[in-house]
Amino acid sequence: MSSSTPPQGEVTSSGTPDSQAATPDVDAAPTAPAASESPAAEATQASAAAPDAPTPPGTPKADGARIDLPAVAAKLKELFPALFSGAVKPLKLRVQADIQERAPGQFTKAQLSAFLRRYTGGTGYLIALSKAKTRFDLDGQPAGELSDEHRDAAQQELTRRRGISDARRAEEDRGRQERAQLLRDFSRTTLTPANFCALKGLTQEQLDTQLKLAREEEAQQPPRPERQDRGPRDGDQRRGGPRGDGRHGAPGQGPRGDRPRREGQANDGRRPPRQPR
Repeated sequence: MSSSTPPQGEVTSSGTPDSQAATPDVDAAPTAPAASESPAAEATQASAAAPDAPTPPGTPKADGARIDLPAVAAKLKELFPALFSGAVKPLKLRVQADIQERAPGQFTKAQLSAFLRRYTGGTGYLIALSKAKTRFDLDGQPAGELSDEHRDAAQQELTRRRGISDARRAEEDRGRQERAQLLRDFSRTTLTPANFCALKGLTQEQLDTQLKLAREEEAQQPPRPERQDRGPRDGDQRRGGPRGDGRHGAPGQGPRGDRPRREGQANDGRRPPRQPR
């Protein structure tokens, strides 16, 4: 492959796992290849170099355009457990050619292309790709350094997917809130169903569908904890509670007349009468 051809092995940051072009002996490329080296042209060259072998018994079958990807994945795990079992590892470049060489006749090019396109486009693979520094061969051994370009492309794709997921989740939450409010309004309204539909701009069928979904979502909510009234704290004097005799002072004190006199004060602490001048 010429030096102008970008390294192959990953998905583009703008593509989705199911929409990427199939490359028969490598994964999807992180950047678009040159026009003279498009995925279709490369597939034609690889097909001429390595034609399909007759499918032996026990090989995962492809029914027309349908490929049993779980069967392909299970077979690859069985043949190459060091790479396809356990934690996800970034694949060696041109790993498809290695598979065909190590397991001749076990897979067709279409099967491997479909599997690798899905595998390298998975979120788990992209996460591993964004953190790893090396790629791995069929024996689980390091097989080349992972370029910054591929690592950055994986991170950009993860960011894009995260944004889509967050937007979808926010839209779902907003829809649940609107349906819950519709259910509350319907349970309190005194309007006829026809007038309520006119007020909300819904048909009767739409209203029934929304209310049914709102009731299902309400039933799925965890029960709210019962509110427990807090008892009076120690020493609290709550309004309406028993009050002491107004003639008494603070709790534990006797009547004022029973208090001991202060030294130097007469008449129970009252001022003495004024003396006439």
